[in-house]
Amino acid sequence: MAIIGIDLGTTNSLVSYWTEDGAKIIPNSLGENLTPSVVSIDENGEVLVGKIAKERQITHPELTASVFKRNMGTKKIYKLGEKEFLPEELSALIIKSLKEDAEHYLGTTVNEAVISVPAYFSDAQRKATKRAGEMVGLKVERLISEPTAAALAYGLHLKDEDTKILVFDLGGGTFDVSILELFDNVMEVRAVAGDNYLGGEDFTQVLVSLFLKHHNLSVKDLDKKEYSMLRKQAEIAKREFNNNKVVTITSKINGSDLSLDVDIEEYEKATKHLLARLREPVERALKDASLKIGDIKHIILVGGATKSTLIRSFVSKLFGRLAYVNINPDEVVALGAGVQGALKGKNAQIDEVILTDVCPYTLGTSVSVRRAQGYYEPGHFFPIIERNTIIPVSRVERLCTTYDNQSSINVDILQGEARLSKDNIYLGEINVPVPPKPAGEEAIDVRFTYDVNGILEVEVTVVSTGLKKRTIIENEPNHMSKEEIASCIEKLAHLKIHPRDQQENKLLIARGERLYEENTGEIRKQIGEILREFEDVLDKQDPRLIQKTRELVKQTFDSIDIKGEF
Repeated sequence: MAIIGIDLGTTNSLVSYWTEDGAKIIPNSLGENLTPSVVSIDENGEVLVGKIAKERQITHPELTASVFKRNMGTKKIYKLGEKEFLPEELSALIIKSLKEDAEHYLGTTVNEAVISVPAYFSDAQRKATKRAGEMVGLKVERLISEPTAAALAYGLHLKDEDTKILVFDLGGGTFDVSILELFDNVMEVRAVAGDNYLGGEDFTQVLVSLFLKHHNLSVKDLDKKEYSMLRKQAEIAKREFNNNKVVTITSKINGSDLSLDVDIEEYEKATKHLLARLREPVERALKDASLKIGDIKHIILVGGATKSTLIRSFVSKLFGRLAYVNINPDEVVALGAGVQGALKGKNAQIDEVILTDVCPYTLGTSVSVRRAQGYYEPGHFFPIIERNTIIPVSRVERLCTTYDNQSSINVDILQGEARLSKDNIYLGEINVPVPPKPAGEEAIDVRFTYDVNGILEVEVTVVSTGLKKRTIIENEPNHMSKEEIASCIEKLAHLKIHPRDQQENKLLIARGERLYEENTGEIRKQIGEILREFEDVLDKQDPRLIQKTRELVKQTFDSIDIKGEF
C-alpha cells in the first residue's frame, strides 16, 4: 500500500507518491499539481478547499481562511460564518482533500503519509501537524523537514558524489535554511536555522503598505473585500517584477479606483529589512556547521517565493553563484516527501538512503547558579540537547540540590537559545521528591531524548532512591487534550464537503463572481448574464451540454481576466 508524501504549505499544498520512475506529483480534481491552502464555507454550509476557496477570498473573505499554517500549534480561532476552526483543523481539511485526490488517482485507499514541516517548527507545531493528518484517518509516523525533503529529492541525482548542500527554503509564510552533507548514501543534516514568520506573504505586504501609505490610508480604512482585493493586486504586481522594472497596483477603495506605480529600486529599498532577515539564518546555519560560504558546493532553492527575481538576485549575490532550480521549487518538497515515503515503506525500487536530521532548537532546563556573593540565583537556562545535534539523540545531566533539607526538585522543560529561562519557551515540568539532606548531597539525573519526528521525552531519576518520573511532552503551550482531539475529529467528520465531481463547475461560478465584483459597466453586465445562463445549463443536468458550455464560459472569462490568476 502506497505511503503518500504531503507538502503542507502556507500558500499551496501538494501530494506525491513513489513510482518506478521516481517520485511523482498527484494532480488534484482540477488536474493541477498545486492545491491552494485555502478553506471556505459556501452558502449551503459545504466546505470548499483549494482553488475554489481561493477565488472566494475576494467575494467572501468573511467565509474564507488562508495562511493559517503560521498559527499551527496555537489555539487561534478562525471564524468562517457560524463555524469556528483551529489552524490544525483547517490544515486537516487541506490534507483530507489531498488524501482524496491520491485515492482517486491511485484507485486505492491511502492510510499513511509522510508530511513535511518547516525545519524550524517547534515541538508544538510538529505535534499539531501530526494531529492534522490523524484527524482525517492517516497514520503519520514520520514528519520530514522541508529542506531535508528537498535535498532528498535532489540527493538521488547527486548520490555518487560527496558534497555539501545548502537548501534555501522560502515559502509563503516560513523561511528555513538547512546545510546537509551527502556521502556514501548517507544524507546528514549539519545545521538548520530559520524564521517561522518570514515568507512570500511578507514581501506582498510591503507592496500593500506602500500603496496604503501613498494614499494616506490604513488597513482599518478598508473593509474585508477591499483589503482582499488589494492584496491580490499586490501579489500580481510582485510577480510582474520578474518581467518589468515598473509595476502598477490598482484597486477600488471606497468606490474610487486608486493606483500606484512602483519601480524595482523602490521595492528593493522597501524590502531591505526582509532581505536582512533572510541573511541572518544563513549566517547562523553556516556558523553552527563550522563552514564558510565557499565550502558549499550546491545551493538549492525551494518554495514558490524563490521564483522571484529579487530573491534569486539576493541569493546569487550572497553566495557568488547561481542556485539549483532543476526541480520546480513549488514541487521539490512534495517529491522529497514521496521519496521518504518509499524509504519508510522499504520500497525495493529505491536504493536505501540513510537520512539523518538535527534538533532545530536547544532543549534544556532551568537551574540556579552560584554568584560571587555566595548565594544561588535561580532562573538560568541549562542546555541539555544543543541545537543542531544529530537526532535521534539522548543526553543526560546530573543536577544537585541547592539548599539544606530540600525535599523536592522541580525540573522545568524549556526550548530556546536565551541565557535566562524566562526568555525561552516553557514546554512542561517534572517534580520529584528527594530525601532532605544538606545542600548538594542529593542529586537527580535528567535525561532528554529527542526523536526523528521532533518528539521530546524527559526522564528524571533520583540517584539515591532510584525513583523515576518521565513524560512525553504533553502539556506544552496550547496543547489539546484527548477529549479536544476527539471533538475535532468528530466535527470534521460531520462537515459537508463539496462533491468532487462538481468542483470544475463550482470553480467557474466562484471565478465569475470574483470577476463580477472586480469589473463595472458593460463587462459586469456581460459576466452576470453568462453566470445566469451557465447556472440554467447546470439545472438541466445534461453532462455533455454542461461540459460544452463550461468550455465556452471559461474562454470568455479568460479573455476578461487578462491579468490572470493570483
